Amino acid sequence: MPRPWTEKQKRFFRRELVELYIKKNLSIREIGKLLGLAESGVYDRLLRLDIKPIPSQKKGFLNKRAISFPKYSEDLAEIVGILLGDGHISSGQIWFTLGSKEQEYSNYINLLFSKVFGYQLKISITNKGYTNLFIGFIALVKYFKKMGLVQNKVKYQVGVPSWILKNKKYYSPCLRGLFDTDGSVYKIRSGYQISFKNMSFVLLKDIRKMLLVLGFSASQISNFSVYITKKEDLRRFREVIGSNNPPKFSRLVTWTNIKVVP
Repeated sequence: MPRPWTEKQKRFFRRELVELYIKKNLSIREIGKLLGLAESGVYDRLLRLDIKPIPSQKKGFLNKRAISFPKYSEDLAEIVGILLGDGHISSGQIWFTLGSKEQEYSNYINLLFSKVFGYQLKISITNKGYTNLFIGFIALVKYFKKMGLVQNKVKYQVGVPSWILKNKKYYSPCLRGLFDTDGSVYKIRSGYQISFKNMSFVLLKDIRKMLLVLGFSASQISNFSVYITKKEDLRRFREVIGSNNPPKFSRLVTWTNIKVVP
């Protein structure tokens, strides 16, 4: 985790970045070379100093890179689930925000993204220890927006893309991505419970629909959540949906009494 700055350092770094990034309109890469910092270090400073990244306004922004957009697949469905959970889309950038204990999972997301799109995500760590994975790529932003993903998931009540809802084989990977980001497994008085929590009612309806089709006794939507409580459903969840997020995988295995090797 980065060391805390003094107020004097904050003022200095902020003036420096405002001069280079805003006034001189240098790119993160150019500033990194000038200051002897990694690009992720420059991006991290922008976030810590509340300077909004504006990659689309930079000369030579990543728009010229070629990309072959993949066919629909289970890997892509999982990425969509992750985006619907802890992902964000701006006018020119895609990023994922993960907790301080999810470094292994951030590595998994990076490998999955590279496998599907051929590009690795850049990484920065916030002063609170959170991990940001990001890529600036307008063509990629347009690709996800075309399938229905939006910048403000709550305001526009985003749902699961239609290509996933139309094909049952994409349900499990999409739900896995959602569980690994917005899902939880925990102990309750009568046993254990799995929940999917989100502020988009439309997304919760789609989550419940997919769970029901897969044979789970999913609850009605309550407190912005859908719950799975039956013991047999908890055991099937590991087998049918599972988890690629190590901390959640560990709890899922332990609390559903399933002896498996990760």
